[in-house]
Amino acid sequence: MSQPTSSTKIFDHRILVRILAQARPYRMRFIRTGAMVVLLSGLVWIRPALIREAVDVAMPSGDLKGLLNIFLAVVALLVVEAVLQYRVTYLANWVAQSVSLDLRAKLFSHIARFRLRYFDKTPVGTLVTRHVSDVDGIANVFSNGILNAIGDLLSLFVVIGTMFYIDWKLTLFALAPIPVLLVATRIFQKVIKKAFVDVRNQVSRMNEFVQEHVTGMHIVQVFNREKRESQKFSEINAEHREANIRSIWAFSVFFPLVEMLSATSVALLLWWGLSDAMEERLTLGILLQFILYVFMLYRPIRQLADRFNVLQMGIVNSDRVFKLLAQDERIPDEGSAKEWELKGEIRFDSVWFAYEEEQWVLEDVSFHIPAGEMVAFVGATGAGKSTIVNLLTRFYTHQKGTITIDGVDICDIPLSNLRKHIGVVLQDVFLFSDNLINNVTLHDKRFTQAQLDEAAQVVGAQDFIAQLPEGWNQNVRERGAMMSVGQRQLIAFMRAYIVAPEILILDEATSSIDSESELLIQRATERVTKGRTSLIVAHRLSTIREADRIIVLDAGRVIQQGTHAELLKQEGAYSALNRLQHLDVRQD
Repeated sequence: MSQPTSSTKIFDHRILVRILAQARPYRMRFIRTGAMVVLLSGLVWIRPALIREAVDVAMPSGDLKGLLNIFLAVVALLVVEAVLQYRVTYLANWVAQSVSLDLRAKLFSHIARFRLRYFDKTPVGTLVTRHVSDVDGIANVFSNGILNAIGDLLSLFVVIGTMFYIDWKLTLFALAPIPVLLVATRIFQKVIKKAFVDVRNQVSRMNEFVQEHVTGMHIVQVFNREKRESQKFSEINAEHREANIRSIWAFSVFFPLVEMLSATSVALLLWWGLSDAMEERLTLGILLQFILYVFMLYRPIRQLADRFNVLQMGIVNSDRVFKLLAQDERIPDEGSAKEWELKGEIRFDSVWFAYEEEQWVLEDVSFHIPAGEMVAFVGATGAGKSTIVNLLTRFYTHQKGTITIDGVDICDIPLSNLRKHIGVVLQDVFLFSDNLINNVTLHDKRFTQAQLDEAAQVVGAQDFIAQLPEGWNQNVRERGAMMSVGQRQLIAFMRAYIVAPEILILDEATSSIDSESELLIQRATERVTKGRTSLIVAHRLSTIREADRIIVLDAGRVIQQGTHAELLKQEGAYSALNRLQHLDVRQD
């Protein structure tokens, strides 16, 4: 579950500086946009001044030509402002989307190198929120946040400065409600900060729940949990609504207050200004100019609340994204061993491993696999079979002992080199929502159609591919929904075969398939393992009788080793497991 940001500041300027640093590659466009914002802010005083000129000079004297010139000047000014505003909006959003593009790429590249332990304990929905909603919040800082806020502030200073220049007494009357507004704004900032953190946490909770339950919908349905899970979602949904309502409540109080203070400023101007105008100490043009300036003064203040909303949300979002980028969950990859002609000799020497500290899954495991040998691992669930696979591929790192390939410690082999030489076929084959070609090649353009056809022929998948409506271009849907378990396994075999690895790992590849598919998988296994070092994690003993050696594991320890025939002669765990499986077959 996502945790609230640890920041207790209302507005963390250090995080804002770090957000702005993301635009460094696009700084020239960002600077040009900022310059146009400054120019726009510098033009705000002109229109009311022109209107004052029309009221005080052109209209009393009946100067129609002067009025026309003022009208044309106002129109020209509006056109200039519109063009500048268009460029500011376009460039600010261009920078925002570019920053979003870079951040998402950096974030995904960062977590793609994380060790699997991190994904074991982090909900997928949380990571989706970081990549989508949180990055969007950061992009909004550039598209509708920082530059617009600067522009609004500059407009305030220009308007107030112009007002003081014209009449400082009248300005003081117009600004009399401002202290109340400053206090209200401070309170608003505190309330909205807490509300935004709550909103982001509720968004994460909702994403996590929906992602997990859509993925596991078959479990929800088969156990008749639809009603209960719907109730749980309703509770999360209601909390999300309440969090948003709390933030909306702050705005619903703040905006009317700004409007009321704006009206108060105008009322004070009229009360003071009209009396001066009647005594000819003040012209009607100046009074009208000040009223327009008051509206210009409070409009940026109202907008600043929105800008603050965007900035605060961006800071909350970026705090979460930057914390994820700061996490160092990467697998140590400081291997210095150079590439060599790998043969595939594997050795485990007194290896200990625990997923949780001191809760050992493997204890003092040692074995040697000569290059080109096929070795099977058997044992009860939780014996440590799949853990051996995870350690050899360095999905996890062992705590004690050494694991070597051709005499080289795997920790000294760069990860990219290590995994280039290892092919893996897992029990739970993951397929992407893409066509069959891309699911086999994983978008590696080096492989040709001839190589794909060869792989299909070798593993025995050519028949079912030929029956697909679109053949190799068939989209297999999310997680391979349109494929049977056996077909997904054959696709995994093609993945492994096409990269021609020196070491092949088959992890429970036949544990969940029917007898017909099992026969296909056994034939594929014989062809794919030929001539390479192969490790087979076996559930059905019938699939490993031809293995060069079988290693029996129990509670994380090696308790027996030998061929199928040798182990049957021994009265031990393997022969007992063999009798049990034969009994299950007869009962079936």
